[in-house]
Amino acid sequence: MSESKVIFSTHMLHPEVTGELQRLGDYRVASAPTPEVITAESKGAQIIVVRAKIPPGIITREKGLMACVRHGAGLDMIPVDVATHAGVLVTNVPGANATTVAEHAIWSSLALFRRYPMMNHDLRQNGWEAGRKHADFGRELSGKTIGILGCGNIGRRIAAMARFGFGCDVIAQTRTPANLPEGITAVSFDSLLAQSDVLVLSCPLTEETTGIISRDAIAKMKKGALLINVSRGPVTDEGAVIEALAAGHLGGAAIDVFSVQPLPSDHAFFKLPNVILTPHMAGITEESMLRLGQGVVSETKRILAGERPVNLCNPEVWDSYRARFS
Repeated sequence: MSESKVIFSTHMLHPEVTGELQRLGDYRVASAPTPEVITAESKGAQIIVVRAKIPPGIITREKGLMACVRHGAGLDMIPVDVATHAGVLVTNVPGANATTVAEHAIWSSLALFRRYPMMNHDLRQNGWEAGRKHADFGRELSGKTIGILGCGNIGRRIAAMARFGFGCDVIAQTRTPANLPEGITAVSFDSLLAQSDVLVLSCPLTEETTGIISRDAIAKMKKGALLINVSRGPVTDEGAVIEALAAGHLGGAAIDVFSVQPLPSDHAFFKLPNVILTPHMAGITEESMLRLGQGVVSETKRILAGERPVNLCNPEVWDSYRARFS
């Protein structure tokens, strides 16, 4: 490489990954992951490492931009159509945090079945007996039916942990039922809602999945069922989820993603005792950040060497991309 390429990241990455990217080019990190800062500080970038939303104007502005490399799997942070029109590659790192997210989903289910949020609160605020009384209403995860909406890398890891760790029956609704591993039963969406003791949302955010967990959908769920959302906030009607939790139709929820992020401090979710809230970190551990970063490094190396990325998400752009940089 005759000239140092600018590699811009929207966030700090794992230290080992940072070192690798610094050796590949002029590595820069946004001083804050806001649209305004990302827009201002990404000027001159050839590679953008994506962990926050990329304003479309950046892609149309940067005539030398080669690729947006997603530090993760979901592509909703990248305007893929704009990138494709501009001849910019879009790549991702699928599966690198699947185990991390799956562990979060299982842990959340266990905690909700054992009424941990309420027990912990009452133990601290009202004493031993107040906390202990929740035990009589706790339930086991073992033997329950786990329903998975969207059974990709994350869904499959959840299924394996649920089946082999807890003896759960696993059902799934997916676009490709023929590809489901043995032991996962493909069902219709209505059957998924009706049969699940725990409904895990791990689908991508698309036009079809936006708002799919609606008021009507929740009404079809078992009374006392748990809802685990490790997908994206807009997959659910948050108002309907709040109503169902407050009324007791849903036994509890673990929510990692929200329609508005960061979650406003006065949001109604904070007032509900049967909810576990996490700040979009189900997929973040030291191990997963290293794996994700290593995937970013591998794809960046290929791109800078003139090679086709392994996980090219807009393959139709390849010819126009090569014409730009031939």
